[in-house]
Amino acid sequence: MLGDTVFWVLSVAAVVSGAMVFRFDSMPRATYALLLSLLCVGGLVIQLGLDYLGVVVILMMTIEMAIMAVFMVMFMMNPAGLMPMSMVHNTKGAAAVCAGVFAALAVGILLAPWPGRAGTMPDADPTKALGLALMGPQMLTMMTLGVTLFATIVSTVVLATRRGRYDRFGDDLRTRPADDPVRGGVGR
Repeated sequence: MLGDTVFWVLSVAAVVSGAMVFRFDSMPRATYALLLSLLCVGGLVIQLGLDYLGVVVILMMTIEMAIMAVFMVMFMMNPAGLMPMSMVHNTKGAAAVCAGVFAALAVGILLAPWPGRAGTMPDADPTKALGLALMGPQMLTMMTLGVTLFATIVSTVVLATRRGRYDRFGDDLRTRPADDPVRGGVGR
C-alpha cells in the first residue's frame, strides 16, 4: 500500500513539474521544475529496485542543474528571471512532432517481437550487477573523473572572471563611488 502511494505521488509530481517547465515564464523557475521532475523520476527508479541507477540519475541531474544555473548567471541577460520570457516556441509544430513520436513508440511497443528471458537467472544483487555492467572495474576511475570534471568547471569559471564582486570598491573596500568599468550597474 505504501509503495503504491509513493509510486503515484512521485509519478504525478514528475508529470506535473515536467509540464510546469513549459508554463513558467522564468528560466530559474523552469530549471527548478525540471530538477523536481527528474528527482521524482530518480525516486521511481529507486522504487523499482535499481538503487544504483536511481542515485546516479539524482546525482547527475542535480549537478547538471547546478552547472546550468552557473551558466545562466554568467551568460543570460536576465538570469534572475525578472522579465517574463517564453519557454515554448512553435507550439503547433512541437505538438505534432510529439504526437507522431508518441504514436510511433506506442506502435513499436505493441508490435515488437519481445524475446523471452534467456541465460542465467538474475543476479541476487541487481545494483552490483548494474554497476559492473555499466562501468566494470572502472567504477573508482569514473567517480574520480566526475569530481575532477566538476572541479575543473568551477575553477574555469573562477579563473575566467577578471574582477571579483568587491574589486570595484578597492583593496580596503572603501572606494566610493565604486570604480565600475562599465556604467549601468545597480547605481546607474
